[in-house]
Amino acid sequence: MGNTENNENVGNTEETIVVTGKKGSGRGLFLLLGMIIGAAAAVIIMAVAGRASGNVSGISSVISDETAEKLVKIRNKINSYYLFDRDVDTQEGILKGYVDSFGDPYTVYYTEDEYASLMESTSGVYCGIGVVVTQNASTGVISVVRPYVNAPGWEAGMQADDILYKVEGEEVTGQDLSLVVTKIKGDEGTSVAITIYRPSTGEYIDMTVTRRKIEIETIAHEMKENNIGYIEMTSFDDVTYHQFMEAFNDLKDQGMQGLIVDIRDNGGGLLTSVCDILDELLPAGIITYTEDRDGKGDKIYSDAACVLDVPMVVLVNGNSASASEIFTGALQDYGKATIVGTQTFGKGIVQSIMALGDGSAIKITTSRYYTPNGVCIHGVGITPDVIVENDTELEGDEQLKRAIEVLQDMMK
Repeated sequence: MGNTENNENVGNTEETIVVTGKKGSGRGLFLLLGMIIGAAAAVIIMAVAGRASGNVSGISSVISDETAEKLVKIRNKINSYYLFDRDVDTQEGILKGYVDSFGDPYTVYYTEDEYASLMESTSGVYCGIGVVVTQNASTGVISVVRPYVNAPGWEAGMQADDILYKVEGEEVTGQDLSLVVTKIKGDEGTSVAITIYRPSTGEYIDMTVTRRKIEIETIAHEMKENNIGYIEMTSFDDVTYHQFMEAFNDLKDQGMQGLIVDIRDNGGGLLTSVCDILDELLPAGIITYTEDRDGKGDKIYSDAACVLDVPMVVLVNGNSASASEIFTGALQDYGKATIVGTQTFGKGIVQSIMALGDGSAIKITTSRYYTPNGVCIHGVGITPDVIVENDTELEGDEQLKRAIEVLQDMMK
């Protein structure tokens, strides 16, 4: 929303494809739910070649005779009395309903069109409206975290904390975030109708937003007083590793003696991106690892090369999710940074996306991921070393001010 509408981020999306390969290349095996949001977590892509074997002998455990009979009765009633158009794909609806019945917002069935949209690569460049969104896992409500300045959403009047109510006249609360993001993205020059609810005024606002090419700068940096370097990281996209290192090296050349990395409202992104950055900041050891229900999983390591040679503070809040929590947890566990702000989002589970051979696919929660010290933060989040709320009635950024104070003490 860049998932980030990659959350779309309406740039990273809530989910983004990653594969593992060369550092910063964006090639690899994982997909992280961002966000954009909300939630933001790692997703392993498991392509299942070919169609299923056709063995349906166990189908009675899914649909009993009683359920099948009831389904026929429901169909007959609808055929006889239903007021509106009945030209719908009930087969896809049955499949979606079965998957939805598990009550896991991250386990989803995708039709062929939905799966094709989902597989769009998150490169930091896309056609959309330039808005980062997040989704509350409990309520399904999708909220705006950040409209990028001078992007179409910002120009249309979207604001942080607006609730995304409708897209093209359809209510989107409770829908899979990645699919909502793909509805908002589209061809350059086309328009999308959006209705937002603004909690601060209690009003619903309709807007038509024209999509255009969005090139997301995921990193901003500056040198503050006393040689304190400041890097703001809004998402973890293909471009983020290189942008981060350029910013880091520029600050070093300017004489940086301490570093603040601000990942507040960063809903996540690519696992390869966050791990490539952490590889530069950590000593040799585990960055993160996953475990499935059988205790099996994968481990990702950093090597011994480490460019971080100054004290560091990481700024977080309740919208710091998924890849942001991998970033925070690893640095905290290794004692390489002091964490300042408020409790992070708490997205610590992994989904696998499995193609079903006919163009459709299913995303299933398959494992948990852990910080280097073996902590699973799902549903809990990461507790900062220094807890600071931002008082909206006070001028200025209280969390950033406190981060600077903490860093100055560390630099003495």
